[in-house]
Amino acid sequence: MAILLEEIIRSVEAFLKLKNSTQKPYVDPNLDPVLLVPGIAGSILNAVDHDSGKEERVWVRIFGADHEFRTKMWSRFDPSTGKTISLDPKTSIVVPQERAGLLAIDVLDPDLIVGRESVFYFHEMITEMLGWGFEEGKTLFGFGYDFRQSNRLQEAMDLFAKKLESVYKASGEKKINVISHSMGGLLVKCFMSLHSDIFENYVQNWIAIAAPFRGAPGYITSTLLNGMSFVNGWEQNFFVSKWSMHQLLIECPSIYELMCCPYFKWELPPVLELWREKESNDGVGASGVVLESYRSLESLEVFTKSLCDNKADYCGEPIDLPFNWKIMEWAHETKRVLHNAELPPKVKFYNIYGTNLATPHSVCYGNEKMPVKDLTDLRYFQPTYICVDGDGTVPVESAMADGLEAVARVGVPGEHRGILNDHRVFRMLKQWLNVGEPDPFYNPINDYVILPTTFEMEEHHENGVEVASVKETWDIISDGNNKNDATAASTVSSISVSRTGDDQNPQGEARATLTVHPQGDGRQHVELNAVSVSVDA
Repeated sequence: MAILLEEIIRSVEAFLKLKNSTQKPYVDPNLDPVLLVPGIAGSILNAVDHDSGKEERVWVRIFGADHEFRTKMWSRFDPSTGKTISLDPKTSIVVPQERAGLLAIDVLDPDLIVGRESVFYFHEMITEMLGWGFEEGKTLFGFGYDFRQSNRLQEAMDLFAKKLESVYKASGEKKINVISHSMGGLLVKCFMSLHSDIFENYVQNWIAIAAPFRGAPGYITSTLLNGMSFVNGWEQNFFVSKWSMHQLLIECPSIYELMCCPYFKWELPPVLELWREKESNDGVGASGVVLESYRSLESLEVFTKSLCDNKADYCGEPIDLPFNWKIMEWAHETKRVLHNAELPPKVKFYNIYGTNLATPHSVCYGNEKMPVKDLTDLRYFQPTYICVDGDGTVPVESAMADGLEAVARVGVPGEHRGILNDHRVFRMLKQWLNVGEPDPFYNPINDYVILPTTFEMEEHHENGVEVASVKETWDIISDGNNKNDATAASTVSSISVSRTGDDQNPQGEARATLTVHPQGDGRQHVELNAVSVSVDA
């Protein structure tokens, strides 16, 4: 059965990590520095108490999250400064700076043991890049930020400028490769537009991954009306509620800046659709149900009416949280800044975007049998989506429309955050960052990467017998003091797992062969071949 194969694979992976945990990490001092920039909700945020100086993580934390989130994170927008200010006057929100900024964008809840992958952010990419020879604080850095704020807030721009300068100096005055994900691409583009000279002085390459350059219209429409969940599965029971998240995001300029771009001509314009109950014109006849359709600017009136009575209870005091037109005006200027951005002549730009997943484009509320009677009820309706190709969050059309002269634009089948852990993306990054030997499979003319298969799995079921097989490979790099001999013989080991049958599970057995091929220079190529057989009771 496939579950037995999974047990074997996890055992082998754990063994390989343990076997190499005592070895010094491989470091390549010749690599150019990399700065990782996350998207919305992709940075750890701490609340600092002004009186005691105590610092407490408020994003992300799974257990006891909702109360602390509402107390410390809820905020109001100040139109005079463009900044979102926490409602709690006794605390300030800060981003931890440990590990050269990488701590804040690695695992967003480091205390979570079970189901950690739900709050991983750049973790897999950081681990991969350390294996390539990057070193934290020397060639690998992170830029976490308060994602509630506008992507062009001057305070954020100043912090990013200081980060570029510090990375440049820490790496021996080498120009930087910036890798951004999702909304981080908008922050980088805003900085490039407003501070082009600084950007060109410090940056040599910018690689944007899954960036919503023209917005994420379907996703953001439902977010403004219904909120969003950042954690899926059982952890939602302990995490920030969707309602609490909704009340926060209504006052976040960053969310408004992710709305549909008014300067962009979509192949099919995104719309907000409502099934509405309408009375007859004479006021006497029976009412009917009609489908209303609103384009991006027209839909703003729907947001306004839907959220006109929206309130939140903050520490026993009701506060009004309607659709914020002041933020909308601020966001409109941000979109103008993004639209007018130009790539500096000495900087190369690359764009990786997700494909092959149904992605919200337009949103519909109600149906013919259950129409929307009152727009203030939209908050309680479950939206349905008209989808297009994308990564599940950002449509391909939006991600591709960067408006810049790109060296390459590459579509990778995958989910919005999941492509940060995609081996095809890793292979592209190695090529563009000049890591190791040139990749013979990379074709820069056609802008795509051919990835030799590193994971293969097959299943076959017939007459009560299920047979599953898997093949997986790893490349392990050891430190320079533990170099192996490339001429040494390969070693072969075996592992087996069995299970007796019962009423819930069939009898099954799995066997695997692990082969290690020394390749010299501290490198080992590991192959796992496994097969499992189960018989229905």
